[in-house]
Amino acid sequence: MKTEEINEAIQETDAAIQEADSRESVTFGANRNKDFSKEPMCLSGRGVTRVFHTGKITTVAVDHVDFDFHRGELISIVGESGSGKTTLSKMLLGLLDPTEGEISYMGKPRDISTRAKKKEYWQGIQAIFQDPFSSYNVFHKIDSVLLDCINMRGDKNLSKEEKHALMTEACSFVNLKFAELTNKYPFELSGGQMQRLMIARIFLLKPTILLADEPTSMIDACSRATILDMLLKLRDETGMTVIFITHDIGLAYYISDSVYIMEHGKFVESGKPDKVMLEPEAPYTKRLISDVPKIHEPWDLSTVG
Repeated sequence: MKTEEINEAIQETDAAIQEADSRESVTFGANRNKDFSKEPMCLSGRGVTRVFHTGKITTVAVDHVDFDFHRGELISIVGESGSGKTTLSKMLLGLLDPTEGEISYMGKPRDISTRAKKKEYWQGIQAIFQDPFSSYNVFHKIDSVLLDCINMRGDKNLSKEEKHALMTEACSFVNLKFAELTNKYPFELSGGQMQRLMIARIFLLKPTILLADEPTSMIDACSRATILDMLLKLRDETGMTVIFITHDIGLAYYISDSVYIMEHGKFVESGKPDKVMLEPEAPYTKRLISDVPKIHEPWDLSTVG
């Protein structure tokens, strides 16, 4: 490579860094002191339970949990693998039926008994899943993925130019160029690009509730911060409720308005992040916090193994 080309590449990199530094970013935890109980109720549950039967073995995955999620609130449900948080998220999405209990949507008992009612419900609640590689139909191009969102929101009769403009805007929101994605398949993108494309879908649909199940666990640290920034920016712009499913208690403290700690299918503690994390009462919460490695302290490995 010639010296001029190297210098040009360095200048382009410096310009990109300066642009990123100057870009307005979302302040995590900005709504921490807001009282969301005064906001409209989006999703609530009483005694929600899910039991699985495998032969003679009975597993209570979710055990009589109660919750109240409000408009614009960012809620983190924290627990280790097997705690029941993913099963709960599937019930919230309507992919699993509760064995017991009742889930209410927008202040009324949720009714997803027919295909039409379930489709209507899904217009108000959408999800971003942990594995971007299994979140897409490998036979559908990116154009089709975004067009499905436009059709689902009721804009099926828009002109081709108007649909193109919407898809371009959605991709631009997540720092992707639609012109570079068109006619490609999702598997031709990186994991970070696929996760950003999932957020572009949410930008088009603008649901009332977004359920994000470990959306950053399979991507690098740099992309992780970008994805979180985009999700919070979208929440702030649309007033969307975000339910964040995670095992990372530090991340939950950093971004949340409310935190629910889940152990063996039960909520053992819940409340504002400062109360839950700084004044934990449940032994499980205390263990989760103590398991977070601290650089300035000797690591306690007594709970391992």
